[in-house]
Amino acid sequence: MELVSRMMDGSIPYDVKEALQSGSGDLRVGQDEKIGHLEDVPLLEGCTRAQLRDIARISRGIEVPAGAMLTRAGEPGGEFFFIIDGRARVHVSARKRRRLSPGDFFGEMSLLDGGPRSATVIAETPMRLLVITRENFTTLLDDVPDLTRTILVTLTKRLRQAERTLRR
Repeated sequence: MELVSRMMDGSIPYDVKEALQSGSGDLRVGQDEKIGHLEDVPLLEGCTRAQLRDIARISRGIEVPAGAMLTRAGEPGGEFFFIIDGRARVHVSARKRRRLSPGDFFGEMSLLDGGPRSATVIAETPMRLLVITRENFTTLLDDVPDLTRTILVTLTKRLRQAERTLRR
């Protein structure tokens, strides 16, 4: 119990990659509950029930404590995250930060282009996430082609917002 409380207060760093590999942060979420959460993700609003079922099947639920570093800028990325509960801070640069909350997603850029993570994402609060691995992400894009377009629109909006911030 002390270990968990020290991870929650940030005195022991929480390693999301290790938790994903070991299963230590696994969240017991049934398929119907996963589908319910996926229905609340704006990115997936055009998906059919069958497509949501497929996404639920390939996703894995995890819990992370506040302070957990979910991604680190410059490191390779192997996961795509949907936020079920909690909030996270995104640090792209010293000047560009934003918050993510339930229904938001992150981690797609590294999976799309194979490049390193473009931002560091840190859990502000304890969080519950659905995670899709690189292999399953490719399958997801093949199975739900409209998702690719939606992700591209989201990436374009993020790029335009970053450009506006740089011009200020």
